Amino acid sequence: MKKAIIAMSGGVDSSVAAYFMVKKGFDCIGATMKLYDNEDIGISSEKTCCSLSDIEDARSVARRLGMPYYVFNFKEDFEEKVIDKFIRTYELGGTPNPCIDCNRYLKFEKLMQRMEELGYDYVVTGHYADIEEKDGRFYLKKGRDLSKDQSYVLYSLSQYQLSHTLFPLGRFSKNEIREIAQKEGFLNAKKHESQDICFVPDGDYAAFIEKHTGKSYEKGSFVDTNGNILGQHSGIIRYTIGQRKGLGIAAGKPVYVCKKDIKNNLIVLGDNEDLFSSYLEAENFNWIYEKPEGKLKCKAKTRYNMTEQPCTVWLEGDRVAALFDSPQRAVTSGQAVVLYDGDYVIGGGTII
Repeated sequence: MKKAIIAMSGGVDSSVAAYFMVKKGFDCIGATMKLYDNEDIGISSEKTCCSLSDIEDARSVARRLGMPYYVFNFKEDFEEKVIDKFIRTYELGGTPNPCIDCNRYLKFEKLMQRMEELGYDYVVTGHYADIEEKDGRFYLKKGRDLSKDQSYVLYSLSQYQLSHTLFPLGRFSKNEIREIAQKEGFLNAKKHESQDICFVPDGDYAAFIEKHTGKSYEKGSFVDTNGNILGQHSGIIRYTIGQRKGLGIAAGKPVYVCKKDIKNNLIVLGDNEDLFSSYLEAENFNWIYEKPEGKLKCKAKTRYNMTEQPCTVWLEGDRVAALFDSPQRAVTSGQAVVLYDGDYVIGGGTII
């Protein structure tokens, strides 16, 4: 009998993933990753993932399915690999995507390591994505419900990880998953989904960084594309490329954050058309099956909630370069560029 660890967040998706695996006859255990204490992130509320209420929700579903349930303490790793990197990226002028790092370093590194130690065969998650095996190779695919597809945040998976991972929700829609949860009597069937980064539930990233580091970030100047001073910003970590709201600038027209000059503590503001660019480079690139030889025509997206766009990519030393057929808006350092061939993920990396 195949054995699987179900990564359970307390939400409906991972709960139904567990239900599917038990129904298929797998020997399963449920596991919640303890990533932080609420006190560590400066909140007392339990309305965030990894809270006590989430753990109890996951435990309740595991009990209903007759599965053993455990909480694994990965707080130290989460602090180092996710929170510290999140802060460092903002300080360097980028905009991080901590969900990608959590998947890479926690779910599919630490949890898979625990899988091996316990003698299990698979890690199972509630992601809306799919894995296809063909001729001994494993391919990452989009989920059927494109409105929920999460392949973008999974591009870092290796062949070994893909061979030991199952995504049972990949061919279902979110509505179908909620219906199954209700039918099975799961108490979290109608549970609200968190839209925020789990350790910054109020969305105030700058306040979190200041509290966590004990630092204050110096004010500086807003300048236009010609270097003329337009006003004063409140600290460079408070802004991201493409931002229009909350600038406090009366320019007589909409202006947007176009560039962050960390060395001189300047934020460059410009028009919407100043945000468009056709070329990018990415580092720490992961190819799902093989690197291309020469130039590769494919599609790519530079943000989670966008439709992938046609481009040409090639290797530029240790980096990957991409030239889009048409300019893209607000390509941002720290975010991911993910390449697609139809429904298949080719690979991805961090925009620099």
